[in-house]
Formats: sequence, structure tokens, C-alpha cells
Amino acid sequence: MMPLTFADTGEEYVVKKIGGKPEVKKHLENLGFVVGTGVSVIAAMGGNVIVKVKEARVAISQEMAQKIMI
Repeated sequence: MMPLTFADTGEEYVVKKIGGKPEVKKHLENLGFVVGTGVSVIAAMGGNVIVKVKEARVAISQEMAQKIMI
């Protein structure tokens, strides 16, 4: 298991765990980051990560990406 920030661009991964405070977990779940969901990093630039999750593209901060374990 590793944080999403270490994911290779273009590779498909599965969310295994979401860390952080309850409100952070809820926010990430609302964006589509649920345990068992497939995710892939499209790009990482300027401290932000663009991720494809559930057929949608979502931009999250690097801090948030470190709370998503794959």
C-alpha cells in the first residue's frame, strides 16, 4: 500500500484506504474516492494531482492525495 502521490501516471490502481479526519474522508468520498474504486493519475503539476475516478477527472491537492492509499 502506498499514497496516491507515488502512483505512476497513466497506471490503474484501486483505492485501498482513505485516511484523515472524518470530514476529509467524507469530502474525498463525495468526489468519488471510495475503497475498492479504480483510480489513475492523469497528471501531477504544481503540487496538484489530476486523477481519473469513476469516469470523471478530479483535481486534488498533493496533501489530499497523500491521504488516499492505493
